Amino acid sequence: MLLNLLLVVEILIGIALTIVVLLQRSEGGALGMGGGPSGFMTARGAGDLLTRTTWILGSSFFVIALVLTVLSGRQAGASSVVDRLNIDAIDPSTLNQPAPQAPAGTAQPTAPAPLQAPRPTMHDPFTGQGAAAPAPAPAPAPAN
Repeated sequence: MLLNLLLVVEILIGIALTIVVLLQRSEGGALGMGGGPSGFMTARGAGDLLTRTTWILGSSFFVIALVLTVLSGRQAGASSVVDRLNIDAIDPSTLNQPAPQAPAGTAQPTAPAPLQAPRPTMHDPFTGQGAAAPAPAPAPAPAN
């Protein structure tokens, strides 16, 4: 509930900050445009008000962003992935033991046959006939 409220306030402050920044008069220097006295809110007092408002809104935006980060981190939990592992259930005597062998009476699983590429064919575009090319000798299977 608090996170949702802070998030709404953060969005409203962001919108207000955008509006206040866009209301400010340009200082010039960008693309050679000078700031003339014929702009909206050109009085010195209005400039100070907008500058002060920008500082206040910007500071509150960053403070609320930090508060949101801290609160959401605490809500998610303080445990890390390593803390969630069930290390206590592991029996140390079973570590580094060889894998159990299958009994002699059972059939050992055989390795699958190696993949073989399909036999290439050549097509003669002039006669429209296809002739099978001689297949290369199969490579020997790797020894296990």
